[in-house]
Amino acid sequence: MPEVVVAKPRVGRFTKNAARRVRVAGKIPAVLYGPGSEPVAIEVDPKQISRILFSETGHNTIFDVEIEGQAPAKAMIVDWQREPLKDLLIHIDLKRIALDKTLRVSVRVKLVGIPVGVKASGGILDQVLREVEVECLPADIPSQIAVDVSNLAMHGVLRVSDLPHSGSLKFLNAEDATVAHVVSIREEVVAVAADAAAAAPAGGEPEVAKKGKPEEAGAKKADAGAKKPEAKK
Repeated sequence: MPEVVVAKPRVGRFTKNAARRVRVAGKIPAVLYGPGSEPVAIEVDPKQISRILFSETGHNTIFDVEIEGQAPAKAMIVDWQREPLKDLLIHIDLKRIALDKTLRVSVRVKLVGIPVGVKASGGILDQVLREVEVECLPADIPSQIAVDVSNLAMHGVLRVSDLPHSGSLKFLNAEDATVAHVVSIREEVVAVAADAAAAAPAGGEPEVAKKGKPEEAGAKKADAGAKKPEAKK
């Protein structure tokens, strides 16, 4: 049975005051849009949305949206916003899905096993791509793409071309893009040091220390150039 999200048309549509009233009532303001239909302002239960986002398929979950007075629609979550301090959902964007049309989605890459380059050579497994972009029909969206890295030796590289391919999935990333590789500890330390050096201000002097110097210099020149009052004879 697919997940069902019960939605209610939102009074006030897309105004900020209407969205605030929805949140005060314990619901989340949302928008359902898609080809062939006008965007619909709705309110949904945050518990239902959280259950979908934390499920195995996450935001790639296809579910039914039931709106009062309308036919059920297949949809998925395409965007969501959280309140930064309390980490509460405050807005959701839902997109209508046609089951016979392909979608472009991001799928998590799960690395399985411990590389021989880590066990035997003391290397570090560095995962560069944690998600890959794929194109497929909604029914073929995988919850994750698992790949065994046990045979990855020191300096070995796992590329997109090495991921499990099937006729139902089309990878959109470059085939030679690095997904993961095994590097030495020294290489890892050098890379971190290089990143820190790139982030440091030019000349090694913090920018804030430079502020105020031109004004101070100008003030000193003004004082030096000022004429002292002549003594009265």
